[in-house]
Amino acid sequence: MILSRILLPILVVLPLPAAAQELATADAIRAALVGNTVRGSMVASGGFTEYYAPDGSIRGPDYSGQWSIDGNRMCFGYDGNPASCWAVRVNGTEVVWVGAAGDEGTGTILPGNPNGY
Repeated sequence: MILSRILLPILVVLPLPAAAQELATADAIRAALVGNTVRGSMVASGGFTEYYAPDGSIRGPDYSGQWSIDGNRMCFGYDGNPASCWAVRVNGTEVVWVGAAGDEGTGTILPGNPNGY
C-alpha cells in the first residue's frame, strides 16, 4: 500500500514512451511537412535530406520524387517506382516514420527549403 502511494505520483508525471504517441492525421502531416525539409535516416536506406514541395514533388540533393498523403500515412515514390507509405508521428520538429515493423525512420523538420532544392 505504501509503495503504491509512492509509485503512483511518479508514474503520473513520467512522459509517455515514443511508441505511445499518437499517429498524425492527414491534416497534421500536411501542416508539419508540406513546404518543409526533413533531414533524417531510414533503417533500410540510410540518411536523407529532402524538401516536400506543396505541388507534391520531393526534391533532394541529387534526386527527385513524388509524395502524397493517404489517411494517416505519407507515401513516397522515386524514379517511377510504386510509392511506399508510412504512418507518421510528429512531435514538434521531430518526425518518426512508422511501418509494419514499427519505427523505421526518424528525422528533424527544417522550416522551408534551406538547401534550395
